[in-house]
Amino acid sequence: MSTPPRPLLKSITTTPTGPQDAPHPVDTTAAGEPKGVAEGVPTAVLPDPQAGDGRYPVAWLRITAPRGATPTATSTCLCGRDRSAIGRARVLALIADHEAHRDLCPLRTPQEERAAA
Repeated sequence: MSTPPRPLLKSITTTPTGPQDAPHPVDTTAAGEPKGVAEGVPTAVLPDPQAGDGRYPVAWLRITAPRGATPTATSTCLCGRDRSAIGRARVLALIADHEAHRDLCPLRTPQEERAAA
């Protein structure tokens, strides 16, 4: 019994027998004017929409109170103050201390205002 002949494959490519040069790019100029940026992007320098009024955060109070767990809090300030508390009573005391620090922080109250007071 003989085997049936194999069907011819559709995508048989010839194998090159030696090295070949890559095709050279065609020297053509691009159509139109060269663009500096993508379309739709304004080229004029616009004012920064995020520019604020000169204020920036100086002190942070972070309170974590998961339901049914012990609350914790941290109070940090750019002046170097860094305090933390664990437990309800101590967290409440740290909140009051953080609020009092607003009036005492050298970064929030300039020295000229202190001398006038």
